[in-house]
Amino acid sequence: MAVIDSIIVFVVSLLIGALGIYVGARVITNTDDYTYALVTALIGAIVWTFVALFIGWIPLLGPLVALIAYIAVINYRYPGGWLKAIGIALIAWIASLVVVAILAALGVTTFDAAGVPGV
Repeated sequence: MAVIDSIIVFVVSLLIGALGIYVGARVITNTDDYTYALVTALIGAIVWTFVALFIGWIPLLGPLVALIAYIAVINYRYPGGWLKAIGIALIAWIASLVVVAILAALGVTTFDAAGVPGV
């Protein structure tokens, strides 16, 4: 049962993370495609995980490189360059934080989301 629970938590968290990226991309680049945001969140979560696995243990540098790798995924997937990618990531983080806080307050989920670092 723990495996099924973990899969459900991952999927719900990924959907929340994708929603954050969707909102960020919609505001910054006027891109209106949730599926594209979902794929971006999945790729971003995978890249973040691998970078964090290999160098995340290095204080300050590890998390910083993982964040840059995550933003690089957004930069690759959306038009506009690094500044717009940073803007998308920031709005995604804020949007995801708001959704997760509301869901946590309602007792629906815990306070985290896959696909958006630090949420």
